Amino acid sequence: MAERCALVSQRCESVTSFVPFQDEEEGVDTGDGCDEWSSGKALVKPSDQLELTEAELKEEVTRILTANNPHAPQNIVRYSFKERSYMTTSVVDQMSVHFVLEGSLLHQDSDEARRLRAEGDLQKGQGLQPAAFSLLVFPQATPAEGGGEVDEEDRPDSVASKADMKEANVTNQFNFSERASQTLNNPLRQRSCQTEPPPRSTFGATANQWEIYDAYAEELQKQERNKEKQKAATSKKENEKSKKKTLLMETQNDDLTKMGEVAKILERMVTQNIFDDIAKDFKYFEDASDEFRDQKGTLLPLWKFQYDQAKGLSVTALCWNKKYQDLFAVGMGSYDFRQQGRGMLVFYSLKNSAFPEYIYPTDSGVLCLHIHEQHSYLVAVGFYDGCVAVYNLKNEGLEPMYESTAKTGKHTDPVWQVCWQNDDMDNNHNFYSVSSDGRVVSWTLVKNELVFTDIITLSLQGGFSEGPEAAQPLGIACGTSFDFHKHIDYLFLVGTEEGKMHKCSKTYSSQFLETYDAHSMAVDAIKWNHFHPKVFISCSSDWTVKIWDHTINTPMFTFDLNAAVGDVAWSPYSSTVFAAVTTDGTVHVFDLNVNKYEAICQQPVVAKKKTKLTHVEFNPIHPILIVGDDRGSVRSFKLSPNLRKKPKAHKNGADNITKVLPRLLHLNGLLCSCPRFGCSQPGGWVVS
Repeated sequence: MAERCALVSQRCESVTSFVPFQDEEEGVDTGDGCDEWSSGKALVKPSDQLELTEAELKEEVTRILTANNPHAPQNIVRYSFKERSYMTTSVVDQMSVHFVLEGSLLHQDSDEARRLRAEGDLQKGQGLQPAAFSLLVFPQATPAEGGGEVDEEDRPDSVASKADMKEANVTNQFNFSERASQTLNNPLRQRSCQTEPPPRSTFGATANQWEIYDAYAEELQKQERNKEKQKAATSKKENEKSKKKTLLMETQNDDLTKMGEVAKILERMVTQNIFDDIAKDFKYFEDASDEFRDQKGTLLPLWKFQYDQAKGLSVTALCWNKKYQDLFAVGMGSYDFRQQGRGMLVFYSLKNSAFPEYIYPTDSGVLCLHIHEQHSYLVAVGFYDGCVAVYNLKNEGLEPMYESTAKTGKHTDPVWQVCWQNDDMDNNHNFYSVSSDGRVVSWTLVKNELVFTDIITLSLQGGFSEGPEAAQPLGIACGTSFDFHKHIDYLFLVGTEEGKMHKCSKTYSSQFLETYDAHSMAVDAIKWNHFHPKVFISCSSDWTVKIWDHTINTPMFTFDLNAAVGDVAWSPYSSTVFAAVTTDGTVHVFDLNVNKYEAICQQPVVAKKKTKLTHVEFNPIHPILIVGDDRGSVRSFKLSPNLRKKPKAHKNGADNITKVLPRLLHLNGLLCSCPRFGCSQPGGWVVS
């Protein structure tokens, strides 16, 4: 070791010359020619080398080595989602890869090395040749005890140790296998056959004109037969295709109907969730403030029903379904003869105020309708063009089941009201209609057609002329409304455009039973009372509502509402309660048992100048009423407790109006007989 240190010191001392030394281990002697060998190793100084002074040579130049890559880009821009703009990145990857070599070496402490080691132990236990590891790690050589050197044979990298070790087999890391196979080539085969030539024969004949004609005729017959066969085949195919199409259409229609039912239920659920507060008000809300209103009441707004495609139309008719109390029908049309066009028949349900249940578009405006009480799927409709029709809600189409034409007794003027009646002797359904042409017609549903019968023709004088023109009336009166008695089947009332009302009978078509000078303008509505057999009510555009006894030709009550009255309706729960609507957008509710002079509820429900109310109708079961306007919308209102009080029944079972009626008539006679009291209507009371 000391000798090696001496050699190092000698090398440092001699810069321009090399002094060889004797290697003791190999025993090499340099000899005397050392100077000659060393002279050939002299340094050659280039001619362009700088000459530096001693101070410049001793000057220290500091250089810092960094790991930065000089070729790495410094202007990388990336999009920042935080700043929402492109930003330069400060972090640059400085690593530069010069060489990559993938090998199969494994570290001795890795999991895969342990797994391979375990597999080798398992193979040893089974008597198989163990698999060698891909990385052979040997312990480091430790110096021998006592400071001695390690022998060459004891070193792990010696030739002897390598010979003793067996060659290690590296396991296949990718489960790779190479195989090759060779198949036999099929021998080629040739086949040949020889056939006998077809028989030949020579033929010769002469053709005449008739033979050629017969040949053409036979050919034409064959072509016709082929065409007939093809037509039969095509007809069979078409029939089969049509059957398949019908089956497909039926299945599709069934699927659509099922989907329609499901969609309808979902739509009702969604709308009930949206309008849950209105539904709760309809079921549970009772206005407690009625106790402090001195027997007056209010109307609570509920749902509003409006169809987008019917905004330009007016509500011309309302009718509740007697079987399904949540369903009602709405007729759409126009009362202005200058704006006549399309119409619409719409059915709404209280369970779904967002969209109608049934929609039937019509070519002419609908002016009236009525739902059959027993068969709730039959709806009679009257149109502005004079036609009447019957719709069946069970049918899938949009066309009516029955419709009148000019050949079957169609009206020549608008039909203002229709009404179902009891079935005839042959159990055929029938209904009545009244029109501006002065005819009251009975329509009977017979098989597939409407059979009409003229019941009466309205006249201005109330009679017919005598002589040869006995069948011609003196003057035609325009019918605007009518209503049939609730108990007497043959009795009905008809209102005219001249303001008169006629009491008529189905059995007498030549004269009126009674004529009432009711109003100064057209009679818009006539309604019999549901409880009292003698009382009916009428309204007109002359601002008045009148209550009558049909045995007396003067009204018992006259109410002036300060606006044209569009419609009036009796309540189904009390004989003394009725409601009327006016064109100024106000709903008037009267109860004769509480106040005989003024309404107990006067509530505006729409804007006065923009919207006019046209019709009103009470629900047969629930304490609500619906009101239609001239903008195509229907509003529903709940009656407060003061507006739906039922009258107390007397011991003899008579109603309040039955008890009050004789007193009113007696007092009416006294007032008319007294000269000091004047009446605007003879024998009647005027209440404004």
